[in-house]
Amino acid sequence: MTTGTRIGILGGTGPAGSGLAARLASIGYEAVIGSRSKYRAMEARDSLVEKWPDLASLLGYGDNRAASECDLIVIATPWDSAASTAQENIDLIRGKIVISMANALVRVNKEFQPLVPPRGSVAAHVQAAVPECRVVAAFHHLPATELGHIEEPIDSDVLVCGDDAAAVKEVIDIVWNIPGCRPLDAGELSNATAIEAFTAVLLQLNVRYKTRVAPKLTGIKLDRPVARIAPAGMPDDESGLPDTP
Repeated sequence: MTTGTRIGILGGTGPAGSGLAARLASIGYEAVIGSRSKYRAMEARDSLVEKWPDLASLLGYGDNRAASECDLIVIATPWDSAASTAQENIDLIRGKIVISMANALVRVNKEFQPLVPPRGSVAAHVQAAVPECRVVAAFHHLPATELGHIEEPIDSDVLVCGDDAAAVKEVIDIVWNIPGCRPLDAGELSNATAIEAFTAVLLQLNVRYKTRVAPKLTGIKLDRPVARIAPAGMPDDESGLPDTP
């Protein structure tokens, strides 16, 4: 069964991008792996189909231009080329939902450290580069290896944030369909700064404990579907957060 939504993954030949493509195809989305070179995209797609022949009809490939023709776009490039990749394809992605999943990180000796990109986050930088698009930040904390193990559920919360409530809801609906994942509406796109930076902590835990961690927040009881709760008019003492001066 297909969902009818075609998802293009720009820069989708890496572990995270190809893993997400396989995961999406496994739950009925048509996923098109994009790359600067359509031949690299073809190799990535063929590698996935070799593992899972049943996904052949739902996995496509092409250059980033071809992937940009899909209904919904994911930017899976390295963080420092995310905005430029979006800009290069603006004529094809204008008005579409664009998911930013990159994290700006650097490894210094044995420690991972977050970087501060222009506009404060990769997602905000992409939004500034393509203001006609509806940028949503998501999928930052899902381990790439686990994404590609489509036979197993991913036990993780997925923090989703963006300034377009309808776009956030559509991304949340996609995440709900991934077995084991629970999407959480993390507010406006400005919160991508903290979400992206927290990935450095998770990677450090992976190294220290020789594992692959994923976030799971307690205290939230949530059943699908979810609608964004507008903060306007909410008394301070209902936020569950400490007062700030």
